[in-house]
Amino acid sequence: MEKKEVLVLEELLGSNKKIAAEIRKKLEDKGILTINLLSSPGAGKTTLLERIAEGLSPDYSMAVIEGDIETERDSERIRAKGIPAWQIITGGACHLEAKMVAKVFSEIPADLDFLFIENVGNLVCPASYDLGENIRCVILSTPEGDDKPKKYPQAFTTSDCLIINKADLIPALPFKVENAKREALEINPKLKIFITSALKGSGVRELIEYFQSSLRKLRQKNA
Repeated sequence: MEKKEVLVLEELLGSNKKIAAEIRKKLEDKGILTINLLSSPGAGKTTLLERIAEGLSPDYSMAVIEGDIETERDSERIRAKGIPAWQIITGGACHLEAKMVAKVFSEIPADLDFLFIENVGNLVCPASYDLGENIRCVILSTPEGDDKPKKYPQAFTTSDCLIINKADLIPALPFKVENAKREALEINPKLKIFITSALKGSGVRELIEYFQSSLRKLRQKNA
């Protein structure tokens, strides 16, 4: 990469970092916990969000920012559950950036508990962009194989939790949970790991409890 390209990239990431910090501060001041979900396409992000919404209702409120290259299909699914959702169509960009999130910021209700950001399906580009989240979760679905952590390390080293999804398919696949966990923890020992099946609902309660605990800590810090 030429020096000029490096400087442009550094300037872009620096600007993104500044906007992300402003978003995070404003949301924290409102007592809103923000979670950024990263994964490959088809890993089950939207189905997992539907399950989380069911588990949080009626005691907690949530909203979702959806990122996709085209269509509003995912946001339509979330809205059908009675959850506010905003679609960001990137028109070809393989990731969301903080400035994109900032454009819908004024529409986010002040009385939310959780704001989820479903990033564009990609394990590479989204890992470089802070969106103002408090928690970043990388989702690895079992059909992808258990060797992804070291093949796409930045998505795992920059995340706070790993969600191994589609666990209901494990008996039919050559996916070794322990292999995936070991690889992930070797590159990021601080990862919290959850095994879920968004389709069947298994393991989602433990993930929700993690988010609830994180929300309490955020609000205690701001009290």
